[in-house]
Amino acid sequence: MTQQLAGHAPAPVTARMENHGNHMLKVAMQTGNDLLARVGSMVAYEGFVQYEPNPPAVRQIAKDWMTGEGAPLMKCSGDGLLYLADYGANVVVINLGGDGISVNATNLLAFDAHLTWGIERVKGLAKFAGQGLWNTRISGQGWVALTSRGKPIVVDCGGGEDETYVDPDALVAWSPNLKVKGKRSFRAQSLIGRGSGEAYQMAFSGQGIVVVQPSEDSTDRLRVRG
Repeated sequence: MTQQLAGHAPAPVTARMENHGNHMLKVAMQTGNDLLARVGSMVAYEGFVQYEPNPPAVRQIAKDWMTGEGAPLMKCSGDGLLYLADYGANVVVINLGGDGISVNATNLLAFDAHLTWGIERVKGLAKFAGQGLWNTRISGQGWVALTSRGKPIVVDCGGGEDETYVDPDALVAWSPNLKVKGKRSFRAQSLIGRGSGEAYQMAFSGQGIVVVQPSEDSTDRLRVRG
């Protein structure tokens, strides 16, 4: 039996964060290098790892989140291997390398606690989505793990004049330096925004990427305050 299951054993650790298959995240934990992760995402761990739900640093930043919604976070600390997952969603691992990313809160799985992060309003969308959308912006030297309902596509906006249009329900993350605006889409109302019923798209332009998931389920929406 052991031999039959050998193909599912963890591979040797090569990075701070890496995938174990498509649907699980493996994190190499070290004392002094804490992790912030979605509450309830831990599925297994080896070694000595401690958890603190909603730590003070998270509560302080969350005060600026006017919607009162988002991803409840826990601080993970210690030494060992930590495995995280989110109900079988695909996991995408990113090494920021000094760059930044703006993430839909429902798609945020984990990130290094030393990274700079905060809650921000997405400008230019208020007239399309009530009071606007709120996202989590993360930047610095470190790792971030996102989830996607199905295998995502990463669109390179290319920095040209053409815009990239995305259904808000399918949006996972984007480069924070991109320009964002809403576009009303009456003619495409029956095709765009099936999950939300909204007749608008988000238009991105500039130099950067947009991560899009194949799901448009309403539980995967960006947070909208109305």
